[in-house]
Amino acid sequence: MAKVRNPIPKRLKEARLQKGISQKSLGIAAGIDEFSASARMNQYETGKHIPDYVTLKRIASVLEVPVPFFYSEDDQLSEVILLFAVMQSNKRMSSKAIKLLKNLA
Repeated sequence: MAKVRNPIPKRLKEARLQKGISQKSLGIAAGIDEFSASARMNQYETGKHIPDYVTLKRIASVLEVPVPFFYSEDDQLSEVILLFAVMQSNKRMSSKAIKLLKNLA
């Protein structure tokens, strides 16, 4: 049986790089002690440790991505999650997107 990889490290690094923020800056902004922020974020991105849900939620807030993005194993699904998150500020647009997806399915 193939080993299942946790998608969080990949998505975390992807979102951090997209935001253009260092591991240390991200960690500090997410409430991690400044002296361990860089090391902790590095461990999260390499998969050595996985952040708990509350920490991941704070990281998501700093990176301006929804928490479900981190759990998506599929690249296309993660992109849809990000796009839908942008549309959520406009309820009419998000309703249209859901309707379109339902029609396509």
